[in-house]
Formats: sequence, C-alpha cells, structure tokens
Amino acid sequence: MSSMLIHGGTIIDPAAGIHASGDVLIRDGRIEAIELERSLERTADRIIDAQGCLVTPGLIDPHVHLREPSQGQQHRETIAIGAAAALAGGFTTVCSMPNTLPPPDSVQRVKDLVARGLSADQARVFPVACGTMDRAGESPTDVASLISAGACGISDDGDGIADDSVMDVILERVAAADTCFMQHCQDPEMTPGAAMNEGDLSIRLGLGGWPREAETSMIRRDVELNRKHGARYHAQHLSCAESVDAIAKARQDGQPVTAEASPHHLLLTEDACAGYDSVFKVNPPLRTKADIEAIKLGISKGSITILATDQAPHPPQAKMTDFAAAAFGMVSLECALPLYKRALVDDGVIDWPRLIAMMTVEPAALVGLGHLGHLTPDATADLTIIDPDLEWTISAAEFVTTGRNCPFEGWNVTGRAICSIVAGKPRWSLPGDSRVTLQDRALNH
Repeated sequence: MSSMLIHGGTIIDPAAGIHASGDVLIRDGRIEAIELERSLERTADRIIDAQGCLVTPGLIDPHVHLREPSQGQQHRETIAIGAAAALAGGFTTVCSMPNTLPPPDSVQRVKDLVARGLSADQARVFPVACGTMDRAGESPTDVASLISAGACGISDDGDGIADDSVMDVILERVAAADTCFMQHCQDPEMTPGAAMNEGDLSIRLGLGGWPREAETSMIRRDVELNRKHGARYHAQHLSCAESVDAIAKARQDGQPVTAEASPHHLLLTEDACAGYDSVFKVNPPLRTKADIEAIKLGISKGSITILATDQAPHPPQAKMTDFAAAAFGMVSLECALPLYKRALVDDGVIDWPRLIAMMTVEPAALVGLGHLGHLTPDATADLTIIDPDLEWTISAAEFVTTGRNCPFEGWNVTGRAICSIVAGKPRWSLPGDSRVTLQDRALNH
C-alpha cells in the first residue's frame, strides 16, 4: 500500500465548494481523507509541502491535438509526447481531437487510440471520435458504438459539419448515446482562402478575410436543429462577440449548450498578424479587442463555462512559410494556466475557484468523466499542485511538446503547476523545486 500526504496547501475543489487550507491524504491511488484548517495527524510514504500553493483536482483540457496516427504526414508529435506535455502544464487529463490520419471513425480505430493512451503512461488520454465517416461531412458515424468503444465525445474538429441534414442526424445520435458533440464552428463556404479576421487590417495586408458570420451562423443553425433533440452541444474556441451572444441565448432558452475559450482568443488580437508572422495564424482567427472583452463578459456571466487550449503542434516547415500558406494552429498547453490567470483572474473577470472549475469539473461533465474533476474522499487521486505566485518566462525551446509554434514566446508570466499527480502517483514535477521530494522528481524520467 502506497500513501502520500499533501500538506499545508490551499485546497480548491469547486465541485465540493471547498476553498480552504488543509491536507490531503492519498492511499493506493484514491483520496482517503481531506482535513481543512488543520493538519492530518497521519504518516505517509511521501509528504509534499504545498504551503503557499493551490491543491486542486487534476486539470482537464477537452481540446488538444496529439497528431497520432499521422500516416503520410510530417508530424513528430505522438500521444505519449502530448500526454507528457500535458503533465508539464498541470493537466492530468486531455481529450484528443479526431483530425488524424486515419481518423477515429470506427470501433477498432477508437480502441486503438484508447490503447495508445494507456500505453503512454502519462496524463490520461480520452479520444474524441468522428461525427462523419473519414471526417468528410457526408455520412454520419455510428455514434453509440464509438462511445461504447471508449470515445468521450463526438466531433469532426478541424472542420465544421456544414450539411444540415447530416448535422441533424448526428445530434439525434449524440442525444441517444448521452454524449456530447463538439462543433468546430466554421461554414466552409464563407472561408475559402481565409487567413485572418476579415476587416480593414486583412485588406491592408492583402490576406483573405475570415468573416465572423462563418462562425456564428453555424452555432445558430446547430442550436436550432438541436431544439428537437436536446443533445449536449459544445461550441469550440469561440472567437467573436456574436458567437458569445448566440451561446448565451441558447442557454437562456434551456438548451444543454456549452462553449469554450482558448488562451489566444483571450489575450491576442488581429494586430499580432500585422508583421505576417505565421505563429499568429490560427483557426478561428484572432479577432479584436472588443471580441476579447465580449468573451470575458461571457465567462463572467457563465455563458462560457470551459477553458481549452486547442493545442495544435506543427513541424517547423508547416509554419516557416508565407502567412497565407502556413498551417493554422498554436501550442499553449504547457503555459495555459498562467495565461488564463492573467486574462481572467488578474483582470478581475473571475476568481481562482471559478477558474479551477472551468478547468476541472466543467470539462469533466462535458465529456462524461464524472469520476474526475473533484477531490471528494474515495475519488480518483488526480491532483494538480499550483504555485500561483511563481514567476517565469515562457520558452518554447523548453517545452515537452515537439511544437514550437507558441505565440506567447518570451512572455513573463506568474503562476505554474509544480506537480501533476495521476492515480496517486506524481507523474511530473517542476525540475529543481524542493517542495516535491527527489524521489518524486525521479518519476519524470
């Protein structure tokens, strides 16, 4: 029997309404006891000094791209590498998107991804399966069988499902399977050749403009179709004010609709594209300051309930070309926590407990992982220990992920995970941090 005591931290468990100092005792991969406002008088095989730190449920990112399998592509990223990068960012669980080659549109392919995730022995990896065969947007998949095979949700991420009748069938099947559909909100007929936000700047730069309506119109179409199905519908990476309004209205109407915000859409605007640096090319594109304020307002009002990075690593050659031809996507999994803190906590939009809720219990509920995202006794012992005051500089060269396409390179930030614990085992700890024992740090290798 193995045991670990996390001593003296500030425990934040939004699911239980806990925000207080205390100790957490873990035994054999589960939480045995939590004592608030005083120390647990028990011995343990390991003791982690968490004074000055936050002790939270393990962080969950429901939207990452792990690039495996990648037949015929140049990606060096793998599930194992992506899962290790997640741990370095404080994430103990990630959900992998289906835009791989081949895509997970069959039971066997989903089972293969589940097995690969288990063999990685890093963060937990749950695959999201395809909504249509080969992600072609034409023939709906057998949603129930894909969920039974181990998928945690359904999506054609990388592409929106444009055909109304196909989307209608998918929503019906998603509702019947009691799972979620994650929509990449993009009408392809509105975005041929689009590279950045449509507006005066795109015209001046001579780059294809991406209209806001391409995102918002799909959300409106989807929630209208969903009225008769009541499926759990999730809009990915909102980028503009009109989309926030559409989500808010659907929720007010009682629909089981959720949405997510990503670091880049909370901190960067289209102005970053002015120098033609393709690291700032992302789908959907960076918008305006007014859109950032609208997304923040949506978060403060509870219209947007989930934070997700949309981690998208690319090999250098995919980005080291002209802006129009470069691949879409950014990496931020290993630095997302302090970026969310800067955009939301430091700016007074929400407090730490709400931030942690948006990174734990809310995404867990979305993808049906109710056994995760909380710290109640006998729960699975997935935890993240965070130093909220640790100052550091983001350096993509030090990332675990193979992706170096990080738009936050060189940013000075505050707040960092110092230990990621999965099933009661410290799978990663911040090198050189004495608060986690040398024995625990050896588990990194």
